[in-house]
Amino acid sequence: MNYSTMTLTTPAGHDITARLFGKHNSNPKAVCIIASATGVAQFLYTDFANWLAEQGYVAITFDYDGIGLSIDRHVKYSESDVLSWGTQDSQTIVNYVAHRYPQQKRIWIGHSVGGHMLGFMDDTSKIDAAITVASGTGTWWHNSIQTKRVAWFLWYFVVPITVPLFGYFPGDKLRMLCNLPKGTMQQWRKWCLRTEYAVGHEGDWLKQKFADVDLPITAISFSDDEMMSPLNINQLHKYFSNADVTKLMVKPQDVGLKRIGHIGWHKGKFKPLWESVLMPQIANAHG
Repeated sequence: MNYSTMTLTTPAGHDITARLFGKHNSNPKAVCIIASATGVAQFLYTDFANWLAEQGYVAITFDYDGIGLSIDRHVKYSESDVLSWGTQDSQTIVNYVAHRYPQQKRIWIGHSVGGHMLGFMDDTSKIDAAITVASGTGTWWHNSIQTKRVAWFLWYFVVPITVPLFGYFPGDKLRMLCNLPKGTMQQWRKWCLRTEYAVGHEGDWLKQKFADVDLPITAISFSDDEMMSPLNINQLHKYFSNADVTKLMVKPQDVGLKRIGHIGWHKGKFKPLWESVLMPQIANAHG
């Protein structure tokens, strides 16, 4: 593994930990920022990040506050929520990359909620292009059937009971997701109970932030995604009303795989997907 670890301080005052993959003193083709799904620690994207570095790119992974390496004490003390993962954590990463690699194209690769961060950040002008992967709204009755069966129980019973009791979401104890900050889970719940998700709950100011995103976005989805339905995918990307959005649905058999699903495409066994689907989009993004 060829990476260095760094700690960055956000304007809010908390630290986040990131990893940088690639030959730091070389002239990379572009810089790829990999934004994780909810509750998925950055180390799980190591295979993909290393592969990008082997192809001549610099790749950066990071953990949102309260996740993985971005925990300086127990998660119950985190004051972050999903919005601050965008306005503070994601924006800090983008600003760092723009400062360190001013001459390179910068590509945002957002997995699930990582794609949402484009609409939460205050400034996306330092991002040249974005690729969202399995990224859609969380409105639970729009979810794929497998997730819909349990999502109602999570939002109406598990979260309202456990979060006030523990002061955080005890995902590790429940074997659901992972431990998450109180604010994150409570905010996410409110959004998932709205037809228009975050925009429906937060209102026009957030709708405008999504509309302010003016860059090319490739939305990659998987036909066997057990969480995100096509409706979820389409609903999220319609909010990027001023972005040039291209949608690409991938079937596992198209890339010689039996299954892809929502989580796991970033592991080494999915290299055929990276080579045939992701790399052409990345190469096109930096032209």
